[in-house]
Amino acid sequence: MRHNGATTTCVSLTPRFISGRPLGKAHLAPEMKEDPVTASTATRTATRGVLYAHSAPSALCPHIEWAVSGVLGMPVSLDWTPQPAQPGAYRAELSWTGAIGSAAAIASALRGWNHLRFEITEEATPSSEGSRYSYTPELGVFHAVTGMHGDIMIPEDRLKAAVVKAALGDTTLLNEIDKLLGKPWDDELETFRHAGDGAPVRWLHQVV
Repeated sequence: MRHNGATTTCVSLTPRFISGRPLGKAHLAPEMKEDPVTASTATRTATRGVLYAHSAPSALCPHIEWAVSGVLGMPVSLDWTPQPAQPGAYRAELSWTGAIGSAAAIASALRGWNHLRFEITEEATPSSEGSRYSYTPELGVFHAVTGMHGDIMIPEDRLKAAVVKAALGDTTLLNEIDKLLGKPWDDELETFRHAGDGAPVRWLHQVV
């Protein structure tokens, strides 16, 4: 690991939308050259995704690597670069391939850490839905199920609950829909996302 702006740790990812609309967040859907798929990689790779550690203090960086290593079952060494949006903080990206559910496990391992802001995506597969997790110390964890194209899939019962809540006058329907789409998290993280545009990315492959 080094704090010198060299590279970031990863596995191939295709451009996609990760919310209910094209977000214009180039860093959340980086255009990357896909690794050739061989018989061996096809059989061992269940899914893939990207971890964006948007903001973390220096002392927390190695603990993030250890936590992610514990989930993926292999050493992880991130190349941390300064986060312009928060002096004294660092950012890194990890693109991974691994077992279905790895994003949930990583989000669980990292949640609750003060001064850490992160997002992690997991692509849908023929046998599983995709997912997106966003975390800030102020808002906690946001989780959304995503489809094959990265768009957020809102369950019918949650939409009905939002309509009922708005009808009772507790809130507005627009406010409830915004929460279902993760807008409060988007609003808080947008500055950190743009500050990371153009940052290098490293690829990490997990044997599964």
